[in-house]
Amino acid sequence: MVSRKNFSIIPPSTTKLGPPSMPALSREHSLTVEVAESFGSALTLTPLTNAASTSKDIGTAKNVNGSSKFSNSDKPDTDSYLDVLRRRYVGEVDLPECQHGFSVPSYHQQTHHHLAEEPLLKKSKRRFVLFPIQYPEIWQMYKKSEASFWTAEEMDLQMDLYDWNNKLNENERHFISHVLAFFAASDGIVNENLVERFSKEVQAAEARCFYGFQIMMENIHSETYSLLIDTYIKDPARREYLFDAIETIPCIKLKADWALRWISDHRSTFAERLVAFAAVEGIFFSGSFASIFWLKKRGLMPGLTFSNELISRDEGMHTDFACLLFSHLKRRPHPEVVERIIVEAVNIEQEFLTDALPVGLIGMNAKLMCQYIEFVADRLLVALGNKKVYNSTNPFDFMDMISLQGKTNFFEKRVSDYSKANINMSGTAENAPTKTFSTDEDF
Repeated sequence: MVSRKNFSIIPPSTTKLGPPSMPALSREHSLTVEVAESFGSALTLTPLTNAASTSKDIGTAKNVNGSSKFSNSDKPDTDSYLDVLRRRYVGEVDLPECQHGFSVPSYHQQTHHHLAEEPLLKKSKRRFVLFPIQYPEIWQMYKKSEASFWTAEEMDLQMDLYDWNNKLNENERHFISHVLAFFAASDGIVNENLVERFSKEVQAAEARCFYGFQIMMENIHSETYSLLIDTYIKDPARREYLFDAIETIPCIKLKADWALRWISDHRSTFAERLVAFAAVEGIFFSGSFASIFWLKKRGLMPGLTFSNELISRDEGMHTDFACLLFSHLKRRPHPEVVERIIVEAVNIEQEFLTDALPVGLIGMNAKLMCQYIEFVADRLLVALGNKKVYNSTNPFDFMDMISLQGKTNFFEKRVSDYSKANINMSGTAENAPTKTFSTDEDF
């Protein structure tokens, strides 16, 4: 008998489309019956051949001790199973076609009708005008991001170069250079998604403001990481190797391919891709951020760790924004779909920092790193309206203040020192700060 562990049931026409296939998690018996009735024997058992197949047990939630939290017995692993979840969940939402007793349309019909129904995605001439603000929370998030602006020129890397040459060993230099290589490319991938997909799909002017500012900040992040690589790595050939990391370094290519697949996937909904890129910025970055903060705890690389503070703050805000937009969606994915996306990202990130680029190279505990990634994932799941999967606690005392939801206190001083003055957060002209010139003031 062929084991299902190394195979995924995928419709033949979709084997080269969309994100990596995600094995099913637990569900109610009625849904299992629905899957069987919907597909019968029309599915093909196909070996996993995409990049995600190199990751261990993709899509299956595991505790750090390796035990599975879900049983894989008698569960079809199929992209088409996602379609069933979409049909089932959309039918439960307050939609006009359901109110009037019409049957729920097929997934492909829903995809086209979806744009007309989702308020954030519905085209309107008002998208060219900001005031009056229609989404105050989204506007506040944009103004908060605007107030935290910084540039790459503010980094002081003189002490870093000394630490790099005199205090770090070869393993530590290897680890840091590969983490920077991932970051340098990943910000460009995030921007690719913002430019090619999200900015074109989202019609709310307030959200477009945030995305426009995020694109600029991602450019600054990418410039900063490129500057760090340029400063630390003096060999031109080695620099090119790191700058081409999504092609030259397999473990980085795996993460990049996962994100790129979501960008090119035209079967997934906007909401699903919103969750996927919340996972990219909230999970794929989390372990690497933690590893750099580990260096700060040791008093090393002050320029790198300072830039890490600023960038992790920004990325945390971008993740929060994705969760905020998700809360404004009328049609949200089935919670099980959300869970599957997050669990897959967790498994890829855990493998990245324990096998492919082990944190043991810099003296960190790999098991605790896996636990930390699970902790961050649980926070993200809750922010998206799901239940926790792992119930893991934060194992790193130095990360207590910068976890997905606990980062605010850590950055309070940084934000207050660094925020731009006189930013109008209200979205109205009445509360805008005014400046007057007076000759009565002491100079």
